[in-house]
Amino acid sequence: MQLKRVVVTGLGALTPIGNNIEEYWNALVNGVSGAAPITHFDAAKFKTRFACELKNFNVTDFINRKDARKMDRFTQYAMVASDEAIADSNLDLEKINKLRVGVIWGAGIGGLETFQNEAMNFGAGDGTPRFNPFFIPKMIADIAPGNISIKNGFMGPNYTTVSACASSANAMIDALNYIRLGYCDVIVTGGSEAAVTQAGVGGFNAMHALSTRNESPETASRPFDAERDGFVLGEGAGAIVLEEYEYAKARGAKIYAEVIGGGMSSDAYHMTAPHPEGIGVIAVMKNCLENSGIKPEDVDHINTHGTSTPLGDVAELKAISEVFGEHAKDININSTKSMTGHLLGAAGAIESIAAILAMKHSIVPPTINHVNVDENINPELNLTLNKAQNREIKVAMSNTFGFGGHNACVAFKKIQE
Repeated sequence: MQLKRVVVTGLGALTPIGNNIEEYWNALVNGVSGAAPITHFDAAKFKTRFACELKNFNVTDFINRKDARKMDRFTQYAMVASDEAIADSNLDLEKINKLRVGVIWGAGIGGLETFQNEAMNFGAGDGTPRFNPFFIPKMIADIAPGNISIKNGFMGPNYTTVSACASSANAMIDALNYIRLGYCDVIVTGGSEAAVTQAGVGGFNAMHALSTRNESPETASRPFDAERDGFVLGEGAGAIVLEEYEYAKARGAKIYAEVIGGGMSSDAYHMTAPHPEGIGVIAVMKNCLENSGIKPEDVDHINTHGTSTPLGDVAELKAISEVFGEHAKDININSTKSMTGHLLGAAGAIESIAAILAMKHSIVPPTINHVNVDENINPELNLTLNKAQNREIKVAMSNTFGFGGHNACVAFKKIQE
């Protein structure tokens, strides 16, 4: 069976460094940090008192107040980003066959704030069960793609992938395969997360996963730096419209890039820690290369998982050296989490968007906040430190890994007619 080609025709972003694609890209290229003191709740007693929150975002600018109240923030974010991506794609919603348009979304946690607030309100009461009638439909992780399909009438495959921080990358791979196999013409994919809450920050603090650099939040996310001390929690959404190539071409769609493959693997090692030798990460990148039909030397750019954790960064770079050999030093490697923080289930989406835009503009955004060399990291690797670099990119990859040992890797290529 001949697999169909799949292309990217629409992008949408709602991030801590920009509330749309243009703002997001400009901030990435200029090395802007999205970290700042937490405003969503009083974090004075928390070990970590900062995060990468959205800035100057008012949901009622996009969704009417009545509808917004029925949605957790992670769904609100999904709606805003997907609206931008669908508009960017110029799909004619009146003419397309909506039975062949799906929504496959990623969320690692889903409606955490809704669950937290309802549980806290019940705990503060006298035991009488007084719950919001929208509690369950606001909380469940699959409600984001449900709402996107309801708004737009998309009647194809509709579900959420949950694999912690790999969720939206897994969603993209599923979407890729549905179109490749001919089941859909178009799929809106991506991911969203809104875990900057008491439960989210408190839970990750209890795991010692978050940076505690409270005196300097803007420099706290420092992937590959010797003094990195954990990730910075982020929030937001990224949305990508994928289409079958001939379908997109026939309607005259602009095409950002071709999605040429995806890889998946499991560390099968530990609940939260990566395998120290990066065995699962080696496997996922090899799987992606094979699935994409390309060789290691074809890859020009890798947007790493690069969370700014002591163990994870080293393991990932060791794996890159193992997979790509001598060519590894010729690849522009970066971690845009140095600017956005870690968007958990939305990370794969916004980082894939960063890789696609890097390819489009021939500029690799920097890994900011690097000051101290880590002797455990190969100094020959080009980590695109502190300043964007001009680079023609024909093939780019995006790595995303999740607690539980879930690994996903997606590959993109400059479109060839």
